[in-house]
Amino acid sequence: MVKVSTKKENVRSMFNSIAKRYDFLNHFLSMGIDRLWRKKLVKMLISRNPLTVLDVATGTADLAIEVSRQSKAAITGIDIAEEMINIGIKKIGSLKLENQIKLQVADSENIPFSDKSFDAAIVAFGVRNFETLDKGLAEMNRVLKSNGMIAVLEFSRPKHFPVRNLYMFYFRFILPSLGRLISGDKGAYTYLPDSVKQFPDGNDFLKHLTQTGFTQTTETRLSFGIATIYTGIKL
Repeated sequence: MVKVSTKKENVRSMFNSIAKRYDFLNHFLSMGIDRLWRKKLVKMLISRNPLTVLDVATGTADLAIEVSRQSKAAITGIDIAEEMINIGIKKIGSLKLENQIKLQVADSENIPFSDKSFDAAIVAFGVRNFETLDKGLAEMNRVLKSNGMIAVLEFSRPKHFPVRNLYMFYFRFILPSLGRLISGDKGAYTYLPDSVKQFPDGNDFLKHLTQTGFTQTTETRLSFGIATIYTGIKL
């Protein structure tokens, strides 16, 4: 069992509770756009031809599976929520991808792999759940080989009217109500907008990448700034 502290235990418990409906809710509440965002990240990733990829906070392995569709890289996925991992393993089995994708329960801030183990490290919609952001990013840096790439897909806050206003209304009022109704979890989809609001997006996140040992950092805004892909290279 992974040792967890308060925030980690809350996050683990929350995602375990919604695991069975997580995929449906992800695609439904984003109107399917999340699939396009993942494809974009993977396209950027495979331009560097990684042979080994670590998918942090893999959830039910959607991003790992997308990597497998566009690359022959060996993929390892880790997540703190056991139920999410269990569903991911079933999905991988149904797609007969067991030889390419391996999943295990593990803490993103205490990654159980040796230094310089992977060519690339990726995470989709997971870094805002790290208890200590810089510790998680530093761990990803540690397990990357020299010149290895990090790619992070995360929600961000649109900056311009009217997209910003519509987005904030949806996130504050519609998404929590729909998520609560479908998932049966009162806290999970209230946590989502709160965590996005607190997340240091844009240049603020790029500073965290730099502070944890990454260079050549970039941000690519998606869908009018609703989400952003951040990349960096290990020094």
